[in-house]
Amino acid sequence: MSDESITRIAFVTGGSRGIGLACAEALLAAGHTVIVGSRSEPASLPDGIHWVACDVTDTASVDAAFSTIEADHGPATIVVANAGITRDTLLLRMGEDDFTDVVDANLTGTWRIAKRAIRPMMKARWGRLVLMSSVVGAAGQVGQANYAASKAGLVGLGRSLAREFASRNVTVNLVAPGPIATDMLAALDESTTQAIVDTVPLGRVGQAHEVAATVAFLTSEPAGYITGAVIPVDGGLGMGA
Repeated sequence: MSDESITRIAFVTGGSRGIGLACAEALLAAGHTVIVGSRSEPASLPDGIHWVACDVTDTASVDAAFSTIEADHGPATIVVANAGITRDTLLLRMGEDDFTDVVDANLTGTWRIAKRAIRPMMKARWGRLVLMSSVVGAAGQVGQANYAASKAGLVGLGRSLAREFASRNVTVNLVAPGPIATDMLAALDESTTQAIVDTVPLGRVGQAHEVAATVAFLTSEPAGYITGAVIPVDGGLGMGA
């Protein structure tokens, strides 16, 4: 059996909807066993995708999620750290909890996932870890100082891990989406959405499956010589950032 045809265990945090669910579907289509994690169980999931409770702000919950996956399916050697939150507001209105909670969920939460995920990958001497950053991590955004800081921090985290575990054949890469058609974007009014579209060189918002396609490639065997990369999926919005 070739490496390309091996069925691996894939875990996607924040995988019950939006970009995370699209990543889960792409990994399932690639032939992997796929488990998604979220704090609450989704009402429904596509056939073939499994669910496990996982709160990335709680170390015990993260450990329990991985332990359940290992007991039911085997060790996850593909992990997509996608879970995150936003609390957008201007700096002068931003409370300390607004800042620290976002950093804890998005940056420290990803660190918790990576720390628990890496040992089975090292043992297998094969692993794919993908961290979900954002175009605003490099470019910044009004009203998103907390979110941008957390997503920028992921770049330093991911590249450090890429160097740390390269000798074990574990790759660590980041995907940096721009404005993507998700529930978060749908909550904005039409004029705000149009203002965002006007800044994108390709003149449209992206689709979740376009982010997922990038994740699917980065977790594949042919992507084995890519590590420490930040791949933008942003319609050109972050060029030069």
